[in-house]
Amino acid sequence: MIHFKSIIRIIGLLLLLETVMLLICSGVSFYYRDEVLADFWKSAGITAGVGILLALLGQNGERQLTRRDGYVLVSLAWVAFSVFGMLPFYISGYIPDITNAFFEAMSGVSSTGATILDDIEALPHGLLFWRAMTQWIGGLGIIMFTIAVLPIFGVSGLQVFAAEASGPTHDKVHPRIGITAKWIWSIYAGLTGVLVVLLMLGGMDWFDSICHAFATTGTGGFSTRQASIAFYHSPYIEYVISIFMFVSGINFSLLLLFINRKFKKAILDAELKWYFCSVVAFTAIIAVILYYTSPMGVEEAFRKSLFQVVSLHTSTGFATDDYMLWTPVVWGLLTITMIIGACAGSTTGGLKCIRMVILAKVSKNEFKHILHPNAVLPVRVNKQVVSPSIVSTVLAFCFLYFIVIILSILLMLAMGVGFNESVGCVISAIGNMGPGLGELGPAYSWNTLPDAGKWLMSFLMLLGRLELFTLLLLFTPDFWKRN
Repeated sequence: MIHFKSIIRIIGLLLLLETVMLLICSGVSFYYRDEVLADFWKSAGITAGVGILLALLGQNGERQLTRRDGYVLVSLAWVAFSVFGMLPFYISGYIPDITNAFFEAMSGVSSTGATILDDIEALPHGLLFWRAMTQWIGGLGIIMFTIAVLPIFGVSGLQVFAAEASGPTHDKVHPRIGITAKWIWSIYAGLTGVLVVLLMLGGMDWFDSICHAFATTGTGGFSTRQASIAFYHSPYIEYVISIFMFVSGINFSLLLLFINRKFKKAILDAELKWYFCSVVAFTAIIAVILYYTSPMGVEEAFRKSLFQVVSLHTSTGFATDDYMLWTPVVWGLLTITMIIGACAGSTTGGLKCIRMVILAKVSKNEFKHILHPNAVLPVRVNKQVVSPSIVSTVLAFCFLYFIVIILSILLMLAMGVGFNESVGCVISAIGNMGPGLGELGPAYSWNTLPDAGKWLMSFLMLLGRLELFTLLLLFTPDFWKRN
């Protein structure tokens, strides 16, 4: 049985949290004397009103959530944040179309970073800050934040965590998940604060520094400039953001180990080694290709390769160049990095490196099984045996991931979208990347997509952010049965 009263009560509380975010952005509008100040107040009023109503309707709900409650809550929370998150865009008239406004909000909340805006710099400061803030909150997860807040209201965060964090490994760094969440948010805020200072030292003003720091640590990729990071023409800024994108792609449990000086355990982690080696390999290969196929020098080829590989590997989506102008083989290599993604337990999208590690070990064992049919060959990660159920889940996830990609590409082709564009936008949306291929690459917006395509991409953004199972479960008849 699903406790809808409990769910709507928590959704109501989350909307009150979103109201606070909207009021913060109204403060930015007030500071810059933007014309959208009143629009933020209207948006905050509507969001607060609905939030209070839902909280009151669910006042007598159960305090303990079941696992199924968690799946419903997570899915509805992301949709609710996006629906009310689009209000400032829509009410202000800067995005007067509901489809486009919802797309932009979902792209921010899911930390995807794809945009339908063709002139980002025409937006007032308040709306630019709102775009950045939705990514920062959405990056680590609205629900992860909820886990730290829920105990205040007497609700357990365990079931919510189980639904939102559906990757194959999630080490508890503290027996109480609420404390773990607070530690992770402390690291997240700390990384953001340090990056703000470093970007300001590189010549960015405080506003751009905060917005880009939000987008970097949240691996979202919304920039305040149409040209993204290329606008600044600063190798210093490119290297700094590259480093922080890479760090944001690491499992936050490992970052806690680094802070606690357990360096050996962190460095020997199988997923981190795969992630690091993958970034190094793709950067080196693409840098060599750029050096020999373009007028770039050694340093520039390395810098642009590093930035773009890390940007797409971590699903951030910033750009310092239009990679569609590079030789086509680079498009293929960058698409592979988009599919792989970074580490589980980070703010990134994609398949995640831990799944690649497990798949590689399963494949290696299959070769051994051919030679030694009777051998017992368990899959080991970090010297620990991975249970058959987890291996099965990883295989099922990867199968579904590619089936969804194939079906979505076919749907986009049926809508009249070009092949390169269809492949690029589908992989980008489900992986929460941002830029795609062809005319949906880093130099273009996604405004040219048909409305049906934008709704499909919005769905894929949510599906990818919640790692498939959480959302797809809601479409199975068995999920809604009483027992």
